[in-house]
Formats: sequence, structure tokens, C-alpha cells
Amino acid sequence: MKRLTILFLLVFSSGLQAQKNKPVSLANDHIQVQWLSGKNGWAISKIQVRKNGKWISGPVPSGEYTLLYTDTKPSAEPKETFEKITGGKFPEDAYHYQQLQWKESTTEVSLNKAGEVSQFMPSEVVVQKDGLEFKKETETSTITGTWKLDPEYPTDIRVTMKLVPKKNGYFSLASPTLGYLPVEKMSWVSVPGYFQGNFMQKNFALAYAYGHGIPDRPVVYRERCASTLSPLVSSKSGITLSVIPDPGLARDPWAKDKITQTDWFIGLSHMNRKAQLSPTLYYPVLGEDKSKREVGETLTYSFRFSLSNEDWFSALKHAANDIYKFDQTLALRQSTQSLTDRVEKMHHYLTNPKTSLWNIEEYKGRQIGAQSYLGGVVGSNKDAMKNSDYGAMWMLAAATGDNELNEKVLPPAQNFKLVQQQTDNGFFKGAVEGQYYLAKSKKFVEEWGEVVEPIALTYYVMLDVGNMLLFEPQNKELKERLQLGAERLLSWQKPDGSFAVAYDRKTEKEVFTDIKDVRPTFYGLLVAHRILKEEKYLAAAKKGAEWLIKNAVETGSFLGVCGDARYAPDFATGQSAQAFLDLYDITKEEKYKTAAIICARIYTASVYTHPIANHSLKTVNGTKREDWEISQSGLSFEHGGIFGSATRLGPIQLASHAGMFIRMAGLTGEKMFADMARAAAIGRHAFVDSKTSVASYYWQAMNRGAGPYPHHAWWQIGWITDYLLSEAALRSAGKVSFPRGFVTPKVGPHQTYGFEAGSVFGKKASLVIREGFISDNQPVVDYILAENQQNHQGYIILLNNRAQPSEGKISLQAEKWVAGKKIKRISKTATGESVSNSLTSVSYQLPGFGIETYTVTFE
Repeated sequence: MKRLTILFLLVFSSGLQAQKNKPVSLANDHIQVQWLSGKNGWAISKIQVRKNGKWISGPVPSGEYTLLYTDTKPSAEPKETFEKITGGKFPEDAYHYQQLQWKESTTEVSLNKAGEVSQFMPSEVVVQKDGLEFKKETETSTITGTWKLDPEYPTDIRVTMKLVPKKNGYFSLASPTLGYLPVEKMSWVSVPGYFQGNFMQKNFALAYAYGHGIPDRPVVYRERCASTLSPLVSSKSGITLSVIPDPGLARDPWAKDKITQTDWFIGLSHMNRKAQLSPTLYYPVLGEDKSKREVGETLTYSFRFSLSNEDWFSALKHAANDIYKFDQTLALRQSTQSLTDRVEKMHHYLTNPKTSLWNIEEYKGRQIGAQSYLGGVVGSNKDAMKNSDYGAMWMLAAATGDNELNEKVLPPAQNFKLVQQQTDNGFFKGAVEGQYYLAKSKKFVEEWGEVVEPIALTYYVMLDVGNMLLFEPQNKELKERLQLGAERLLSWQKPDGSFAVAYDRKTEKEVFTDIKDVRPTFYGLLVAHRILKEEKYLAAAKKGAEWLIKNAVETGSFLGVCGDARYAPDFATGQSAQAFLDLYDITKEEKYKTAAIICARIYTASVYTHPIANHSLKTVNGTKREDWEISQSGLSFEHGGIFGSATRLGPIQLASHAGMFIRMAGLTGEKMFADMARAAAIGRHAFVDSKTSVASYYWQAMNRGAGPYPHHAWWQIGWITDYLLSEAALRSAGKVSFPRGFVTPKVGPHQTYGFEAGSVFGKKASLVIREGFISDNQPVVDYILAENQQNHQGYIILLNNRAQPSEGKISLQAEKWVAGKKIKRISKTATGESVSNSLTSVSYQLPGFGIETYTVTFE
């Protein structure tokens, strides 16, 4: 897209006002935009885009400008209320985390109903040397718009807007309407981070809060949850129109020395004020910072229109990489602690009952163990307990051989899982009683209300028990529990393959009927098939997957799994991508691979690609940090949108999607996936607690560690392991690979490892963790260890986790691997070439994001 193109203007002599009966144009060999003067002024008369060697018509031409003005600050109180599609207030009062967000999002400004509206065509145009300058005198101000083709990106038109007030008051100057797309001609519409879809949704709550369809109102979204600053519309003819604000126009979430996440500098919309489908910017936002102007106090801003002959994903990449330099800023990321070291340190954190807040309780005749959960749970009196990543627990125990884990943690954790499942006869037999155990009340409860979710059964029975069974395939009790859960899922699956969002615990009636279960609930049946080998479970999983493809993947409608956020779309979308990929691995049916790729592409809109990270110094809780160290760019949401935690707390550090994105990069060759995975995983030390090596969850917390969520350390071990092993597989072209288990509940698509041997250049190898065996390694270089006991060999897999080359030397201590043994030989695994005569160190030279594998032979 960066190739230069011939630039020409179909205009008159430079610097002259164009004649009203003559057209003016901006054109090159990619796009053509023509204006013609009429009774209302200069309107766009033609928009064409070259596609497959032919000129085709783009959006319906317009050229209309929109100015909003008010002499008083708009009210912050909403004037409208909204109902669910099934009736009743939305959101219900019980969802108190969402009340403020909903209030902010339904003001007159947010609903684009505030202010006096002036809509007009420019009255005059001046031909400049390299562009066109349009002008209009209104009652409140003088408006100028300068349009120029971008010589570097030939699909783009750069526009600079200028407003000079004639009155005091509040102003918001929208980007002009280049063109608009009739509803019947749209194929995809998105404000990334808020919604994406291909159909109009008349119910406002479904569209605005969940993104289940396109809002039919010209609402104005905040940049705080806009992942990529590029509202866009794509047509069925294959043309995508997007609008991209210049870097620096939107808010910086940590501008200098404190959080500025909620500042609202620009508004983004998929529609203009007339509710026509046309991506639109509003600057400043009416009533917000910079919108108050006095007579003569000039306001200017710049943005670009992009008219692409490709799809929405290409348009999103253009905004992220070409304009906001997302791929280039990856080179800034330098880790000061390796991910490997974090895993080793978190191992100690988790085996210390005091730091991990580990509890043992007696329940139903069993000793059950779990960690304290001090977040919000209905009915909790600071006595909630929870376990998170069972796959990571069993993996760490197997890889380390740690008796503390194997004898003191795993047995009571397994008991916790067994008593969590309901086994008595009835409608809920096989389901879970709740995610959390309340020690004082001696009961299991759900996160937010007395409901039972089919997806909770998938998560806390099928996935957890399934991952344990990978390590303990002969565990008869666990197998029985898995089958019990599978049968309940079968009984709850509807004829069309779908599931209910939830059932009321008391009445057994379906609740949340206003939303569909567009989540990977079917995945639990895939687990049952893989472990229990029964075809009926695979058939049901396929039926559920095909329903999800039709109702979620094809429409862009997804649902989240966080009950306290009323299931706002979240990391379950990324989990769906992995679920489809796992189904493809079993069936080899291309439709599931296609669904996985589309779903993963959609999930890229849950990753921030702005602001542009740099080296500028900022102060964070008294510590000087360079901007890139605390940048949101590269991090994903817990949940974004109107309801999401990201509205105030920012994105999260728990990069569960990183491994899946690396797998997608290998599957598709799409570099964006790998860039996003690496940007999330590396150089994030500013969010890691130095005492425990546990990262904070929310961006806003910076480096306060696990906080009230000690169980998150297990998830962190899980996603880091998945990421590193996925990188090893990608960089070695599959020559280093280890079997993957199931995804983990509930934070995304990372998967379990270590339950059976993998392969290192054709040699059988089991994952191990041998703390202390390697020392003196650079923090930008991670390592993975594996062994083949039969051959008395160990394998060192070095990963350079930065864009620049790395060279150095690691020291080896044989006693830390095998007591009483010495190293006999060190060689490159791929070639067999000896690399060291000292037998106590290895020197390496690795290219950016490179890999090298060594074989250590013990005596």
C-alpha cells in the first residue's frame, strides 16, 4: 500500500477560485473523487475506486459538512430510557458496575442529539497546488476544509478542518460526509472495540451494549474503548470506506503523571448526523475539553478518508500499521525480566499459602482447597474462594515434580472440583453449583445472581476435568464426572444446536432471553468426545458450532462470560476462535478452519493499536517510565464496548490470546496476529510486581500485582507457557512441538501442555522446569526445557523475544537438572554440531524473534 502513485488534479490553475459550472477533482490511479457546484454549494458528484483493473462506484456521493453548536454546556443527565427486546428496563438495577457507563453513553451528546445542527455544502472552493480548499460562512463560524491526496498511501485523502467562531459557545465539527452506504448494500460495518456486524438492529440495547447488530442511531463513541481508531463501512461490491483521525488527536490514557483514561477528545461513529452509514469523526466532542471557544479562537484538526478496494480487515490493518505504526513500535519492547523467569518465580508464589491466599476447608466430607477471591461476588463476606487454571496447575506439578504441588495443592483442588459439581438427580444434575465457594456460608454461588449457565458447565466441569484427565487418564471418578456433565449438556442443547444463556436456580426457567448464547458452549462436548471417544458428543459439538457460525461469526455478534458485566462481549470471542480450530483439527472440515480465522480476525478488534508508543518520559506512582513501558497499544480488553471494564480500568495484562494468535499467524501467514501476540507478551515489566512476578490484571493498576485475584497467577503461567510453546512451533516450522490440551476457563483461548511428550527435531521430549539449570541469560531471551530420560538428553529451546538480534552466553549447572550427573556433550539439535568445549556454558547469536535449540547429553 506504500507504493507511490501518479498524482494529478482535474482542476484549474493553482490558487484560483473554481468556476461554479466546472467540476473539480482529486484523482490518482486508485481513487477518483469529483465535486460539482449546485444550488446548495459544492457537492461530491462521483466517487470511484479501481478494483481488479476496473473503475467501480464507491459510496453514494455527498460532501455535506456538519457543525454542532450550543451556547451552554450540554447536560450530563440522560433524557431517554431503554428496554430489553423482551421488555423491561435495561440494564437492570442489579448491574451496578454498568450504571455509570450506561448513563454516560445515553446522554444527548452520546446519542448525537445535542446541539444546534448546521448541515451544508461549501459555498466556494479554491484550487491549491496540491489540493482543494473548501469554505463556508455560517451564522456561528467560518468553516474551511482542505483536501489532499496522500502520495504515500494512494487510497487516502487527507483532510484538515478549520473553524473560526463568530460566537462564544461550544462547538463540535464533524468530518464531512464523503459518501454514504445504503443499508441494502452494506456487507460489514464497525467501530472497532465497540461493535462489528452486517445487519441493522432495531433494539437499541442489543446493538449498543452488545454489538448484536448495527445501531440504527448515529451514536457517538468514546476513544477509551475504540481499539483501532478507524470507523468503517464495507460494501457488497468490495469497497471499504474508513475515517482515521491523525495520531495525537485522541486522548492519551496516561498523558503525563496520572491516569487520563476517561478523557474524551474525539467522537467516533458509523453514521453521520442524518443516520446515513458513513464513518464519522466529531472533534471536539460537544461540551467536552476543547469544545468551548470564544470569538476568533481557531480550532483545527486533521484526519484521513481511506477508500480501499479490500475488506474491513485490510482497512483495520492500514489504520493500525500504516498510520498508527503498530507494527513498527513492536521494536520498542524490551523485557527486563524473562517470561521464563516469571513462571519460575510465580511457582514459589503459588506454593506459599500466605502469598497465594490458599485455603483449606471441609465440605461434604472432603478437604477442599482454593484461593481467596476478594472481588465482587453476590453474597460474599470476603470469604469467596476460587481456582482458575486447572491445566496450568497440573502442568506445573508435572514439569517441576514439586511435592508441595503434588501432595498439598492438587488433591484438595481436585476435591474442590468434585464437590463443585451437582450430582443429585434433577434438572441441574451434572452442572456446577457455582464458580465460587463461600467459606462462611458453606455453599457454592454464581458470580452474579442465582443462575446456572450451560457455559459454566462447559468451563468448570468439561474443561477443568478434561484437562485433569489428560494428566490422569485412568482417573475413573473424573471420567464419570465428565460423562455426567456431557449428558447434561446434551440434554440442554436445543434442536438448532444452541444453548440457553442461563437458567434460574429456583424456577429452572430460562433467563436472559433478550440475548443469545453466542459463546463457545459447544466446546464442552468436543472435550467429551476427545476423552470419552463417543461419536454422539462430536455430532452435538458440530451442531453447536454450526449454529455459532451462523449466529455469531457470520454476523459479528458475540457474548461474554462475565456475569457481573451482564455478559458484555469479552475474551470468549477469542476462545471461540480456538474452539473452531480444535474442531477443525479433529474433523479436518474446512468450514471450521474458516470460522476460526474469521473469529480471530474479529478478535483483533479487542486489541488496542493506539496511541503510538514512544520514549517520552512519564511518572507512574512516583516512578519514571518511558511511554512504551505503560502503553495500552498491544493489550486486549477484558471487555470493551459501552459496558466494558476497559471504559475506566483500561485493558488487561492477562494475554490469553497470545498463543492462539501465534497459531493463527502460522496458519494464515498474517503478520498482524504475531505482532499483536508479541506486543501483549513482551516488555510488560511495568505491570509486574517485583516481589512476586505476578502481573496486575487491569492496566490501571500498573504494577500492584495480583491484588484481590491471587488465582490469576495460574492463568499467567498458563498463557505464558502457551505463548512460548506456540512461538517455538512457529519459529521452528513445527520441528519443536508439544501436544495441546483444552482451553482454560474463562479468560480466553490459551491451552494446556505437559500431559504427554512432544517432539524436538524428531526426538521425543517431555516438558520440564529445572530452576537454576540456566543462569546469566538475558531477560529478552526466553528458554524452554524438555528431556528424554531414555536417551539421557535434555533440550534447551532459546527464543529471542525482541525485534533486534541478541547474542550472549548462558551458564549451565548440571546438578540442577539431574542430581549427581554431569554434562557429556552440548550440540545444536538441528545439525548435531558440538557448540561448547567447557560443558558449562553455551554462546548464542539469535536474529530478531529467532530460535535455537540445543541438545544436552548427560553422562
